Amino acid sequence: MSDVLGYSGKRVIVSGCFSGMGRATAKLLIDLGAEVHGMDFKECDLPLASFTTVDLRDRDSIEAGVAGIGGKVHALFNCAGLPTSFPAMDVMKVNFIGLRHLTQQVVPLMSDGGAVVSIASTGGLGWSRRVPANMEIVTTQDWDEAIAWCDANAETVSEGYAFSKENVIVWTQFAGAQLIKQGIRVNCTLPGPTESPMMKTFHEAAGKETVDAAVGPIGRYQTPAEQAGGLVLLGSDLASVVNGVVLPVDGGFMGALATGQIDMSKLMGKK
Repeated sequence: MSDVLGYSGKRVIVSGCFSGMGRATAKLLIDLGAEVHGMDFKECDLPLASFTTVDLRDRDSIEAGVAGIGGKVHALFNCAGLPTSFPAMDVMKVNFIGLRHLTQQVVPLMSDGGAVVSIASTGGLGWSRRVPANMEIVTTQDWDEAIAWCDANAETVSEGYAFSKENVIVWTQFAGAQLIKQGIRVNCTLPGPTESPMMKTFHEAAGKETVDAAVGPIGRYQTPAEQAGGLVLLGSDLASVVNGVVLPVDGGFMGALATGQIDMSKLMGKK
């Protein structure tokens, strides 16, 4: 089979490679012939080109991790994330501030044709109702400014997971328009409910019935491997002009929602 996705011999970084969607993404990229460098708080058991312990809550850890990999990087897959069971500020750091800082460190290692792909969430769909707040933090210049914004807006940040994922969605669209000037694309995915280690936490936080309501017409939870397919496609040569896109990878949930085929009362956790 020809290398239609263009990963053979490419150097890529995958954060969150220990488990779930990140591990599945790293495995698929290895299978496609990429040189995969993994980052996570816990060590990954895949045959990676390198593994670096990185804590996305720690700016110095991120910068040291990227410096250790060095060289040219063709694609970055931001797959690390924390659920609602963690303190709100930790969630904000890992899911957005650390994700963005990691990207800012990797972009100088990229050239024309580079790609950044992140995992957002349908939990961040409220972004369109508060773009001004999202844009305020998205347009902060660096780690310190983002932390200062969070400190000054503690009530907004207290939502933790939802707000962090809204920021990933808005930042993807904003950064896509900026980085394409350097030939670097930025996209993200919106996974449907997926059988990952985080699912137990989502059930406890939102209720299994609410999570099940987001399954949509496919009628089942998706697998990490299915989610990896969407991520890898967005980062591939085949998607060379796909940029600033928020791609649902949800078995048709978003389409059904847009056409009135989803029971919103169940989705909102109402009887």
